[in-house]
Formats: sequence, structure tokens, C-alpha cells
Amino acid sequence: MAEEVPASGGLRERKKRATRAALVEAAVRLAAEHGVEHVTVDAISAKAGVSTRTFFNYFDSRDEVFVMVAADSSDRVRRAVLAAPVELPPLEVLREALAAELGEVEQQRELWQLHAEVLRRTPQLLARSIGAHLADELGLAETLAERIGAGSPLFDDGRPALDAEQDLERRRALGLYPRLLAAVGTTAIRVAVEHWSVRQDEAAFAEVFRETFGHLAAGLPAPPRPADGAGGR
Repeated sequence: MAEEVPASGGLRERKKRATRAALVEAAVRLAAEHGVEHVTVDAISAKAGVSTRTFFNYFDSRDEVFVMVAADSSDRVRRAVLAAPVELPPLEVLREALAAELGEVEQQRELWQLHAEVLRRTPQLLARSIGAHLADELGLAETLAERIGAGSPLFDDGRPALDAEQDLERRRALGLYPRLLAAVGTTAIRVAVEHWSVRQDEAAFAEVFRETFGHLAAGLPAPPRPADGAGGR
């Protein structure tokens, strides 16, 4: 739901981001209240204060508003990875690119939780969401490969829809390191969000996010054993 993070850029781009975010929020809140099966494009558009025609400027179908919520965010992360200073190590580059998109997780906690609940209650949307997540991860891996000089001739930052054979070719062209780094990075986001969600009185999300990547950067050494009765994140 990173569309809610303020963006740099011109007024037109900020308005587009705001409209997309309003449509996502409207869809999620309507689905949480009434169930996805009772939510229409007209209802989503009306709640967001835009026309149905405007809705289809951003999404191809009603279901896509629940599944492709982070498409713009993923594009920005990939651009940030490619634009980062060359001297930075790949894990740090990925951390900073992701941090820029997750700056308002604390403010958007309720919406994140509602969206997760909507997906859990709607198996077909959950399956599509997982597929979209895997496609984003593949695109991020390709971007990381390009970043470290191990890019493939199949790399295309536009990433149009591909058939199964072309998708397999893309995966074969990728090395293990960028695929692992992309998977670790996206998993780290999920773990940090879930961990913070149940411990919000202990730390800010940014602190948990940084700590998560700190563990990765250190090679995941075992933490020191806590003293008897001591807690810890």
C-alpha cells in the first residue's frame, strides 16, 4: 500500500498518486465492510470521489485494485536501485530503496491490516496477489542483476506481460545472487511489518525495519541469549 507515501515529482504525478491511493483505500474499506463480492467499480469510484472512467485509467478490472496495489511503488523501487551511487553495496541499495517507499507504514497500519484481511477472506484474490508478488520479485531481481553488472539481455524495465516460455527464459537468465537478494528483501519487509504490528508500543516501524536489515547485513548471527526473565524484540 505504498502508494500512500508522499512522492517527489510534479503536481500531476502527485495527483495521480493521490487518486490511485484513494481508489485503493475506497476498495479496501468497502470490501472489509461488505465483502468483495458486493463491491462494484461504480461503488469504489463513488467512494473515492472520481468517475468510473477514471477508475479504469488506473486499473483494468475491479479485482486488480486489490491485487496491483503496489505496482507504482515497485517501479519506483527498481528505479531507485538503478540510480543509487555505485559505491553502495547491493543490500544497502535495496534497503534504502525500500525504506523510501515504506516511510508511512505507521500512518497506514489500519489500511494494511484491512487489506490483508480482505485477501485472507477471498482466496481467488489471495492467489492473484501471490502471483503479482512473485512477478514483482522477479522484476526486482532483474533490476538488481542489472545493478551489479550481471544483467540479462532479456531485462526490460517495462516488463510487459509474458507467456510461460518467456517467463522461464527470464528466470534462466538470472543468477542466484540477485534472485536471493530480491527474495530476502521482500521477505524482510513482510517480517518487519508483521513483527511491528503486534509490538507497536515497543518501537517505531522505521526502527524495526532498520534492525531487520541490520541482521541481514551481519549475516544473521545468533543473538546473545537474554538474561532470565528478559524480553527483547
